[in-house]
Amino acid sequence: MLDSFLKKLEELKPDKKALWGKMTAQHMVEHLIYTMQISNGKLKFQCVNPPERLTALKSFLLSSKPFPRLYINPVIGPDLVELKYTDIEEAKDKLKDEISDYYDYFQQNPGAKPIHMIFGELNKEEWDMVHQKHFTHHLTQFGLIE
Repeated sequence: MLDSFLKKLEELKPDKKALWGKMTAQHMVEHLIYTMQISNGKLKFQCVNPPERLTALKSFLLSSKPFPRLYINPVIGPDLVELKYTDIEEAKDKLKDEISDYYDYFQQNPGAKPIHMIFGELNKEEWDMVHQKHFTHHLTQFGLIE
């Protein structure tokens, strides 16, 4: 699933402007890296939502509804995070590594449920849906898919 998104990301140039939001192309790739690191067990966060909201949030996650444009993640806030990688190509390479580690992580830990900061504990199928929606959201943001 994520391989098709990676192919689209290869088209992303460093100077490509977003159709909405503040992110640069490199910020977007690095943002995807962080999400992959949460899902592959490398970064750990607590869920910001109370347990009574999680059922409705997971229903949204499992629906065909896209992530909203201009959503401000309550953990990240409205400001851009400082870039970590030298350039977008290095960030793309790191993203590929994190995706590979994601598949390895769940192969070695099939019952794992890493915590998503919005949706709470998620199993592999739920994380797949997060990544499907998240990559679609950001590739659309940069005009790489409609």
